[in-house]
Amino acid sequence: MTVCLLLLPAIVWPQIKPPEPAAPDSVGQQKPAMPATVTYKPEIFTSGFIDIVNNGQINASARFIRLFIGEPGKFALPLSFYSGVSSNNFQQLMPGLPQSNSTLVTHFINPLSGLANLSVDGIIFFSRKKEKLTRSGLLYQFGERVLSGVRTGLFTDPQTGKPVNFLNGFGVLGFYIQTGAWERSNNKNLGVTWLAWRYISCYTNPLQLKAFIPDIQTNGVYKGWSVGWGVEITRLVNIKVLYYKYTKPPEIDYSVPIYQFSFNYSLR
Repeated sequence: MTVCLLLLPAIVWPQIKPPEPAAPDSVGQQKPAMPATVTYKPEIFTSGFIDIVNNGQINASARFIRLFIGEPGKFALPLSFYSGVSSNNFQQLMPGLPQSNSTLVTHFINPLSGLANLSVDGIIFFSRKKEKLTRSGLLYQFGERVLSGVRTGLFTDPQTGKPVNFLNGFGVLGFYIQTGAWERSNNKNLGVTWLAWRYISCYTNPLQLKAFIPDIQTNGVYKGWSVGWGVEITRLVNIKVLYYKYTKPPEIDYSVPIYQFSFNYSLR
């Protein structure tokens, strides 16, 4: 019942993240050719997403820009830069209690998290026929991001409760499959529905974590997997639901499993 209530507003969400091959929060639709008379506009802050996690977190992120590094028509790496913020507004925190580092549990396992996120991401389809709606492939994402934690300690320590930013490297590999989706009364506006499985691993220097969480016992490596489903139809709907599970849980207290509901948007 909770899942149904959370998904209900997503059905009428107005806009979406553009369907490009980015794992797997975007899918493999192709953008139509641009007419010669149309002036090109840079794709800066044109898309993003809002995530709601089952522990009460809200994550909002925007893709600053997406570039391709290499040679046109040959080998090229898709490079994306994201920037986002997180909030615990849905959590009922008692006044006067110290802030928690529980947000790190979802940030470690979510490849699009971070105050800043620079990564190479995409989908390698098994079939090269771009006009096919039903196809499958391997998805990937590798990069570096800036995460944020809270310094813990005694109340008498003036540094306690202050935010601390640190670097976190991560990598994702997975399997992706998609097929067509459309509105009942308009089959000309074709979109896609997709399923994806991902395995993610990330690393932070343990000394960085101990600097603001002195009691943590860690080697800085965290691993987990996720399975997700989504549907996106241009100018109609774009939602996704993901389930995360750690194979090596972080030492920070938090109840798992993790469910994420996302609403994507596009300003094109």
